[in-house]
Amino acid sequence: MASMALAFPILPGKTEAARQFARACMGARRAELAASYREHGITREEWFLQEGPTAAQVIVYFEADDPAHSLRMWAASQAPFDRWFKAQARDCTGIDFDQPLGALPEPVLAWP
Repeated sequence: MASMALAFPILPGKTEAARQFARACMGARRAELAASYREHGITREEWFLQEGPTAAQVIVYFEADDPAHSLRMWAASQAPFDRWFKAQARDCTGIDFDQPLGALPEPVLAWP
């Protein structure tokens, strides 16, 4: 199993919307979230909201056999839940998640 962490900016004024989005995913839409993760080969995902001096960001950690492949599959998905999820994420970050992400993060330290 491989892992990846990604950081996404939260648009000004959208921090509470990001929290509500996470609550919806873990609450009323949890079963749909789980099904989407299974469909795309994601076995674990955690979100961390980091508020900084100038902006907030969400750090997403996830595990999959092939994280880059899982991201490509998800970006291409037109399943109703995935469309809702990407629209919510776009509202909070301004990023079009229907498009594959640009450069993926470079691992620079792993211990042990």
